Amino acid sequence: MFQSGFQSRSAPSSSGEGRNRKAVRVYDCRFESKKSQGKEMDTSGLDYNGFLRELRKQFAIQLHEIFVLATTDRTVLNFDKFENLQDGSTLYLLKSKDQALSGATEEQIMFMPHYDTIIRSGMYEYYASEGQHSLPYAIAELVDNSLSATAKNREMRRIEIRMFFDETLGKPAMIVLDNGHGMTPKHLNNWAVYRLSKFIRGDSKCESSNQEGYVRPDDVPRSLNSDISYFGVGGKQAVFYIGTSVRMISKPLGSPDVHELVLSKEEFEKKEKNKEDIYSGTIKNRKPGDASLVNTAKERFLLDLIAEESGKESFTAVVITGILPEHITYLKDSFKEWTRELAHIYHYYIHGVNGNDMRSTSTNSESPKIDIQITLREKPPKCPRMLNLREIEDDMQTLYINAAADTFEFKAFTTPDHPDSGTVEGILRYHPFLYHKETYPKESSPVQAPGGDDDEGSDNESGVRHEARGSRPIFECFWNGRLIPYTRVSDFDWCTWKNDSTLKECYSRFSGVLFTNDRYQVSTNKLTFMDLELQLKKKDTIFTRVVSGQKSKKRTCIQREFTEWLKNCHEKLDKQVKFLGYKDTITRPDVSAKKMQHPWSTFSSIEWAGQIYKARQLVKSKKTQPIHYGRVIRFLLYGDHKRDVFATGGMVEMTLEPKALYNKTKIIPISKIDKTATDEAIEKYINNDAARLPDKLDLVWPDGNPWPQNVVHPAGTPLGPLRVEIMNKKGELMSRMPTSVTKLNTMLRVIYHGPKKEEELVSCVATHSAKWGFWFRRIDNLIKLGEYTLFLNAVISDSNETAYGGRDLPSYELKFSIKEGSAESFVVDAVSSPVHVGVPFNIRLQIKDHYGHSTLPPTNVEPVLTCSGLVLSYEAVDSSGTTVTIRNIKARGKVMNYPQTKAHDLKVTLPGLKKDTQTLKISFLPGNPHSLHVMPDNNPITIENRNSVKFNVEIHDESGNITAHPRQIVRCQVQGFPPVSVDFSSTGTGQLETQPINVKIIEGEPQMLKVHLTIPSQKNITMVMKELKVMPSTKVSLMEVCSRDDEILVLRNNEKIDWLAGGLLENLFYKLYDEGGREVPLTAEIASMIKVNWTADVNVEDLIKGKLPDVQVPKNVQDERFYQVAYQDQSVSVSFTIVPRPDEPTKLKASLPQNTLKLGEVLSENINLELVDQYGNATKTLTSSCVNQLKVKAEDLNKSALDFVWQKSSNSVKVAGVCFVGGSPGPREMCFTYGSYVENVIIKVTAGDPAKIKLVSGPRQPLQVLNDHGIPTPFLVQMFDDWENPSSDQRVVVELKSSSPSLKITAPVESQPVDSEGKASFTINRVSGPKGYYELTFRGSFNNKPISGPSVNLIVLPDPNKPVELTVEYEPSAKFPAGGTFPVFLVTVLSDEGSPITTFNPAAVSMWLSEGVASERTPSQTAIELKCSKPMDNERKDCFHFRDKEIPKQAGKHTIQFSLRDKTTLYSEQIIINVVANQPVKLGPDSQPPAPVVSYSKDIRDRILVENLTLRIMDSYGNPAGQDLDGIMVISIKSLSSDGNKILPRFEGAMNIRSFNLVKGKTHIPRLAIMENSPGKIGSAYTLVFTPRVSMVPTLLEPFELNFHFYNDAESQKKMVGLSMRRDELTSKLPKYKEMFSDYNGLLTLMTDKQVSASKKVAELRDVLIQRNIIIAQHFSIQDIERLLREKNAEADTFRTMPRRVCSISDHFSGQPDVLGVVGHLAYVEDDAAARVISWHISGDMDCVITRTAEAALKINENTRGRQQVMPLEGIFVSPGNRPLPHIRNGSALFDPPGNPVFARDLLIYPHDQDSCNTAFKNILGDTILIDDFVSGNNYRKAVVQNRIPCPTILTRKGERISGRGKFGGTQNKAPPIEQLRVLAAPFPHHYQVLQQQIELLHQYRAALEKCEQAKKDYEEHLNVVKSPAMQKKWQEMQEIENELKLIETQLGSTPVKRGCGDAGEPSGIIAKRGRR
Repeated sequence: MFQSGFQSRSAPSSSGEGRNRKAVRVYDCRFESKKSQGKEMDTSGLDYNGFLRELRKQFAIQLHEIFVLATTDRTVLNFDKFENLQDGSTLYLLKSKDQALSGATEEQIMFMPHYDTIIRSGMYEYYASEGQHSLPYAIAELVDNSLSATAKNREMRRIEIRMFFDETLGKPAMIVLDNGHGMTPKHLNNWAVYRLSKFIRGDSKCESSNQEGYVRPDDVPRSLNSDISYFGVGGKQAVFYIGTSVRMISKPLGSPDVHELVLSKEEFEKKEKNKEDIYSGTIKNRKPGDASLVNTAKERFLLDLIAEESGKESFTAVVITGILPEHITYLKDSFKEWTRELAHIYHYYIHGVNGNDMRSTSTNSESPKIDIQITLREKPPKCPRMLNLREIEDDMQTLYINAAADTFEFKAFTTPDHPDSGTVEGILRYHPFLYHKETYPKESSPVQAPGGDDDEGSDNESGVRHEARGSRPIFECFWNGRLIPYTRVSDFDWCTWKNDSTLKECYSRFSGVLFTNDRYQVSTNKLTFMDLELQLKKKDTIFTRVVSGQKSKKRTCIQREFTEWLKNCHEKLDKQVKFLGYKDTITRPDVSAKKMQHPWSTFSSIEWAGQIYKARQLVKSKKTQPIHYGRVIRFLLYGDHKRDVFATGGMVEMTLEPKALYNKTKIIPISKIDKTATDEAIEKYINNDAARLPDKLDLVWPDGNPWPQNVVHPAGTPLGPLRVEIMNKKGELMSRMPTSVTKLNTMLRVIYHGPKKEEELVSCVATHSAKWGFWFRRIDNLIKLGEYTLFLNAVISDSNETAYGGRDLPSYELKFSIKEGSAESFVVDAVSSPVHVGVPFNIRLQIKDHYGHSTLPPTNVEPVLTCSGLVLSYEAVDSSGTTVTIRNIKARGKVMNYPQTKAHDLKVTLPGLKKDTQTLKISFLPGNPHSLHVMPDNNPITIENRNSVKFNVEIHDESGNITAHPRQIVRCQVQGFPPVSVDFSSTGTGQLETQPINVKIIEGEPQMLKVHLTIPSQKNITMVMKELKVMPSTKVSLMEVCSRDDEILVLRNNEKIDWLAGGLLENLFYKLYDEGGREVPLTAEIASMIKVNWTADVNVEDLIKGKLPDVQVPKNVQDERFYQVAYQDQSVSVSFTIVPRPDEPTKLKASLPQNTLKLGEVLSENINLELVDQYGNATKTLTSSCVNQLKVKAEDLNKSALDFVWQKSSNSVKVAGVCFVGGSPGPREMCFTYGSYVENVIIKVTAGDPAKIKLVSGPRQPLQVLNDHGIPTPFLVQMFDDWENPSSDQRVVVELKSSSPSLKITAPVESQPVDSEGKASFTINRVSGPKGYYELTFRGSFNNKPISGPSVNLIVLPDPNKPVELTVEYEPSAKFPAGGTFPVFLVTVLSDEGSPITTFNPAAVSMWLSEGVASERTPSQTAIELKCSKPMDNERKDCFHFRDKEIPKQAGKHTIQFSLRDKTTLYSEQIIINVVANQPVKLGPDSQPPAPVVSYSKDIRDRILVENLTLRIMDSYGNPAGQDLDGIMVISIKSLSSDGNKILPRFEGAMNIRSFNLVKGKTHIPRLAIMENSPGKIGSAYTLVFTPRVSMVPTLLEPFELNFHFYNDAESQKKMVGLSMRRDELTSKLPKYKEMFSDYNGLLTLMTDKQVSASKKVAELRDVLIQRNIIIAQHFSIQDIERLLREKNAEADTFRTMPRRVCSISDHFSGQPDVLGVVGHLAYVEDDAAARVISWHISGDMDCVITRTAEAALKINENTRGRQQVMPLEGIFVSPGNRPLPHIRNGSALFDPPGNPVFARDLLIYPHDQDSCNTAFKNILGDTILIDDFVSGNNYRKAVVQNRIPCPTILTRKGERISGRGKFGGTQNKAPPIEQLRVLAAPFPHHYQVLQQQIELLHQYRAALEKCEQAKKDYEEHLNVVKSPAMQKKWQEMQEIENELKLIETQLGSTPVKRGCGDAGEPSGIIAKRGRR
C-alpha cells in the first residue's frame, strides 16, 4: 500500500521521540493582498487547544479575531478532526470556510508504490497490440475515469477529448475534460498512487463525512453502471503511454478551489538523478481562472481551459504533453479509425441499452445523457476537426444492430446457487442472406481474421456461396457496459452447429454480444477477460432465454428455443432464390454424405435475379468441365418445404442434350447456370452435335452353315460361329459413338420361348477387333424343345444398354425351333408315401431322351420290382404316350408303427435302356385294423369300491403290427355304469380307465360286475369281455354330532333348536364312521379336515378328542342362524339351525318412524312404544291398562292432539297426533315415562310450509336499465313460513312477471322452483320495451296455492348505442344503365333514441345486390356483397357512403339491401331498381346457333345455313338496346382461310348478299340457304357476316359473324354436322367444369390463408398472455381456456365482493347520449384521508351531471324541470397543460416545501374517458392543493405568499381547509367524519385491473382459438370434398372433354366459332357469386 504524507527534510532518529514527531504546513490565506506563505508547525504532543495557541503566536492572531482553520478540501478542523490529522498535512488559515485563496499554494504528498504492485505483477503492465494500434484503448482508460466521475450527474454528462497539434498554441497536447464531481487533494493523492484500486483506497478521516468507501452499484440492464474506473492502474499507464507528462486539474463539487498535480517523466528522472524521493510531489491549490502557474510559451492552450473554470461547479481535466511523434501521426492520419473504435467501445453508454438502432423511429427516452466530444486542432489553414461519438454510424455494434433482422436474448448464471452469482446478459442477432449477398457486416478491425469465403463456383449442394461470419468468434464481450476488445467468445454448445444440414449455413449468420458485471475479472488494462469463457462453459452454467424481459432458470429449454428461433429466421428472413411449384420430396442417394441425402424438395421453377427458369427449359452451364447443354428436369432444395420458399441457393437437375449422345443427367448448383445464354444458341449447338449415330447390323456365317428363318433342328445342333458389323447411315463401319468417348459392342442373346415364360439361354457381348470386327463363337447348348429367337444388338460398352439417348441402337433377329431325340432313360414319378401293408398302389415311369426330354418308350416293356425285407407283386403294366404305369402293387411283412420309420429302397428295372434301373425311397406303415388285445389277462379283476379300473389296449393289423387309423375309438361298458370311450386313432395302443365304481355295499359283502370292450366302427373286430369284483371302501362316509350337558343328545341333520337369545350351546362332540359301519379313529390329519361355519378359532387338540367349539346364540330373536360341521369339503357333514327366544324386559323402547317434522305438521306415522329385553327384543309383556299410566313431555308440543292407542296384536302402544307449533327450527326432545321405565327420542323440527316471499338481494334502487340491456346483478328471493323462518321446501315455484305487456323480459328462466335453501335467483339478460316506468313482481305457487311476493320498480331508458334501423338516402330519379356506376348511397345507422351511430367499423356495413325481386326480407344466397367507401373530406361523417359501385351488366329488376353486422344482423328496407340496357354497340342472336355444315346438294335440307334465327341490336353486355332503332341488316359471306381463297358460296338465287329489315332493333330470318351447286372450295370454312345498318346511332354497330363448313357430299356434311354439334355441346360444358374447379381451388386457397391467419393470431395472443404471466401451452384446448376463465373470474369476484369504499350517490343518467355521468362516480381516490377531504370540499358538486354537449345538458335540465345540476364540457375552459406547484419556478424549487404538497386533482383515478374527466375535475378542483397537516399548510402558504405568488386553496389530510383567501378555522372549514359524507369510491386493487386485462385477453384467445379450429375443420372438410371420388371423377370428365374437343378441332380442321366482339350471343349480366352471410 502506498503511504502519503509530508516528506521531512531530516531523517527520523531512532529514538521514540523521532518516531512520534508530527508536523503540518499552514498557509495564511486571510488577506488577498498578501501572498500566502506556508509555515511548518510541529504539533507533537499538542491537543487542539494547544495547537490553536501556537497558531496565534506564529501568525500574530489577536484574541478577538475570527478565523477558520481548514484542510485543503475545506474540511473545518475540530477536536476530533485534529486528532486524526496525519503528519505532513497542509492547512488553510481563512476568514471563512468558503473564502477564495489569495494566491497559489502547495501541498506536499507522498505516493510511494503500493504493495499491490508486487502481488499483481503477473498481470499485463503494457498494452498488447494483437495486430491493432492500441492508442484508442489508452485513450479509453481516461474516458473510463471520466464516465465514473460523471456517474452521479443529473444533467448531461459531458466528456471532451481535445487535441492540440498547432505549434502556435504550444507543444502538442491532449486534454480529457469532464464535468464530473471533481477531485479533492486527497483524491489526487490517491490517483497518483500506483495500483491503489477503489476497493482498498481510503480517504483521510479528517475529510468530510460524506466521503464513503467503495459501494458496488446496483444491477442495471447491460451493466451500464459507469463503474469502470477500477484498478488504480489504467490512468497512469495511459498517460505515460501517450506522452511523457500529465497535469491533473480538478475542482471538486462544493469547493471553491482548483487543485493541480503534475507528474512527468522528466521530473522522475531528475529526482532519481538527485537521489530525491521519486514518489513525492506537490499539489498546487488556486482559485478558478488563476493562470499564474501556466508556462505561457509552451502551454498557451491551457489559457482557454483555465478561463472556462469560473462558470463550472466541478470538473476534472487530464492534460497530457510530450506526446510521442508516432502517436501524433496516427491521431491525425487515422482520425476516423480511432474515433470509430472509441464509438465501438462506448457504444451502449452513448446510445443506451438497445444500442444505435437507426431503423427505429421512436426516441429512446431511457438513453443516457452522455456526450463524448472530440476536437483535433492543427496548424492553420487546416480546419479543426470536431466529432461527437454519437454521430458515428459505422462502428461495429451499429452495423451489427442495423443489419440484424431478429434477435435472441438470453441470460447465463455461472454459479446459480452462490449468493454472489455472476450474471451474463447475451444477445444473438440474425443477419439474413438477401437475394444475392450476405448481410453480415464486414469487420474492418483485424482482431480476428475473417473466414475464407467460398468461391462462387464451388460445387456445394446447399447452394451457399460463402459463409457470413467465417471463422470469427460469435460474441463480443462488454464489461460494465464497455467493450473488452481482445476477448471474444467463440460459441456455446447450444448455439453450435450439430448435424442439421438445413440450417448449416445459418450458424454463420448471427453475431452476438455478452454483457457482464464486475463479478468477472478483466486485466488491469481492460483489454482481456481473465476467465470469462471458461466460466461460461462450465457444466453448471445455466442458460435461459429472455423474452420481453421475462426469464426463468429452466436449463432444458435454451437448446430447443434457440434452434426454433434460428429455423424461424431462416424460413422467414433468408431470401435469394425463390423456388416455385412444389412437386414432391425425394431422397438423393447420389449425395456422398448420408445425412444430406434426405429430404430434398423438388420444384418446377425458380425466380432468380429477375428471371424465371422452368422445367423443360434449355440451359447452359458455366465454369464446369466440360460446359453442359441440356434441358431442366427439376430444381432441388435441401429441406422439407411444401410451398413456395426463398432460399440462398439450391441445385438444378438437367438432361444433357443431345440425349442420344450423352444419355445422362447432371445435377449442378443453380449458381452455375449461364444467365447470358440464349435458347437459339443452345439449340444450334445441340443440333450440330447430333449428326452421326449407328444405323444397322450386317451378319456373316464364316463356316458356311447359315440358319434360315424358322428352321427346325434336333436338340444339341450347334449354331454359328458369327461375325457382326455395325454401320451408320453413310455405310461407315463404327466401333464407338461419334463422341469418341463411348465404345460400341455387339450383344448376342438367344431367347427360348417356353410355354410359361421366356428364358435367356445365351447372352454374350463381343468387343470390336480390327481384324474380325465383332466375332461370336459356336453355340452348343440348344437342347430345350420349342421356339427360339436369336437377337443381335449394338450396345454401349460400359452399360450394355441397347438404346442411347432415348434412341434404339441397330439390331437383328433370327427365329428357329428345337425338337426331342430318342429314348435312353426313364424317371420314376413320386409315389405317395407312406404306403400301408396290404394296400395296393401304382408306380408311373417317364421315358426320357439324352437331354431329359420326354419321348416315346420302346415296345413290350416288362418292369422288374425288388425291395429288401418285403415281398412285392403287381398285376399289370400300361403305356400311354411317354408314360409307363405299373398297377396294383402290394407289400407284405413286419414294419414299424410310426411315420418317421426308416424308408425302404424299391428298385425298378426296364431292360433295353442305356440307364435301365432307378431306385426310390418308400416308407411302409401297418395296414388296416384286424384284432383287439386287452390287458390284464386275469379274470375276475378285484377293486375297492369308489375306485376306477385301468385296461391296456392294442389294435393289430393282419400282419400283427400295431396300427393307427382314423375312428379307432374303443368303447368300455361296465355293468350298471355309463360307457367310457377312448380314441386310439393316433397311436393304435394306450390305456383305458373307467369311471370310479361306486356300488351299494350290502352287509359289507363284495359285488360282481361284467365289462365289455369293443370298437364300434370296426364291425369285423371281435368284442373282448372281462369280470370285476368290487370290495367295500374304508373311507369316512358318516358323521354324528351330540351334546353332553345332562345327557347325551344326538343332533339330527337339518334340525331346528330353540335356545335363549344371547346364550351359549356347549359340550358338542362328533364321531366318524366308514362304509362298513366301523368307527374311524380320529387323527390329527382327520381333525385338520373338520370345518365349522360359526367360528374360525378352532382348537385342533379338541378336534382330535372329538370336541367341537361352543356355539354363541344370536341376541336378536329375528336372527335365525344356520350351523354346519363338515368333513373333507362337506363330502360328509351335519347341519342344524338355532332359533333365539327373548329374555325378561329391561327397558321401554320408542320406535320413531321419522325423525324430521315441519312446524305445524302432524307426524304422518305413529310412534310405537313397547317393553324390550337387554338386547332390544320385544317381550310382549305390556297390558292394555298401561295406556293410562304413560306420560310424555316436549317443548312446543301440542299435547291436546296427542292420543295413546293399545295394539293388542303386538302388545304395544301407538302414539298418534304428534305436532309442534311455534319456535325456530331445531331438535325437540320427547320424554316418555311408564312406571320406572323412561325413554327419550329426538325429532328434528324444520321450517313450516312456505307462506311468504322476500327479496334478499338485488340491484341497487332505483333501478335504471338501457333498452335491450340486461341487469347484471341477479334478484335473489327467499321463502319464509308463518313464523318468519326461512323455508327450504323445493316444491315452491317462483315466477317473475312484468307489470306491462309492452315490457319484454328475457331471462334464462322466468319461472323456477326454489333451490335446496329455499332461494331462487333470477338473472335478467335483456329488458326490451319503450321508455318508461315499470314494475317487476315476484309471485310463488305452493300446492296450487298462490304466495305473495315483493315488487321492484324499473325505469327503462333508450340505448344510444343500440342500432335499430338503417336509413338509405340516394337519388331516386337516377337511371341505372347496365355496366354503369350506381349513384352514391348514404346509409345511416339509427340508435334506439333516434340519433345516428358512427362508432361501427365500416367493414360491418355491407351492400347486397341480387338479381330479380327478392321473395324474402333478407338478401338471397346468390347476392353479391359490396363494402362501403371511405368518406371524403367534404362529406357527412354521420353515415356510411357507398360510392362508385358497378351496376349489373344484365338488364332487368334487381334488389338492393343494406346490412349491419353487430351482435345480430340488421337489414334495411329492400330497394327495387330497374337496370336498363346501355348504348347499342353490336348485333347478336337471342341464342348462339350451332356452326352450320352445308354442301351443294340438291336437297335443300343440306344447304340451309340458318333457320328461324332472331337477331337484335344489343349493348356490349348482350342486353337488347335497339327498341327505338329501325334499319336493314345485310348478310354476306367471307373466307376464313389465309390462302387467298376468293371462291365464295352464294345464297339461293345466286345472290352474294341478302338483306332483311330491322324493326325496333330486331330482325327474324326464317331460312337462309346456299344455292344448288353453289361455288366454293370443298372442305373450307367460311363466315356469315350479319351487318346492321342503322342511321340513328353515332357509331357503327359491330356485325354478328357465324362460321360454317362447305362440303361436296352429304356424307361428309353429316359427319361434320355431328362433330360441330358435339363440339358445341362440349364447349358449353367445359366452362362449367373449369369454373367449378376454379371456385374450389380459390376457396381452398382462401381457407388455407384463413387457417394460417387464425393460427398466427392464436400464436400472437399466446405470446401476449405469456408476457402477462399466463402460461398457455400449445396443446391447450378451449375447455382449458374456459377453465382458466372460470378461475380468473372467480379470483376477480373475490375482489368485487371485498368491502371497499363506494359512492352512495345514485346515477340515473350514465349511459345516455353525450353524458359522462355524475361527478361522484367519475373518479376514484385510493387514500381514505384524501377521499374524505376532497369529497367534502366538492360536496356541492358531487351529484352534478357532466355532459359532453350543451344540448345533452339542456335535455336533462328539461326532463328534471331544473332540479338536477348539470355541467356541459362545451361550456368549460381550462388552461392547457399542467402548471407546476406554486413553489416551483422554471423547474427549480423556491424553497423546501413542508408537508408533501400535491395537487388534489393528481390523486384522482379516472376509470373511463380520462381526458374529459380531467377537464371536468380541473374545472371543479382548480389548483387546490392537498398537504399532510394544518401546520405544514400554513407554513407552505406563508412561504408562497412571501415569494409574491398567489396560493390556491389548501386541504389537509386531517380534514382542515385553508381557503385561497387565507381563511381557516371553524366548522365550515373542517370536514366531518367520512361516515357522514358521500365520498368518492376507492379503486379496485391493482391486481384486479391485471385480472380484468387477463380475462379480456383470455376471451380474445378463446375466440381466436375457436376461429382457428373452425378454420382448420372447414379446410379439412373442403379438402376431403376436393379429394373425394366424386370430384376426381369430375376432374377426369373435364380432362376427357378437353381431349375430345382437341380431337374434334383437329378433325374439323378449323378454329372455334368466332362470335364477334364481346362474345355476342353468350348469356350476359352479372356472374352470380354466393355472398358471405
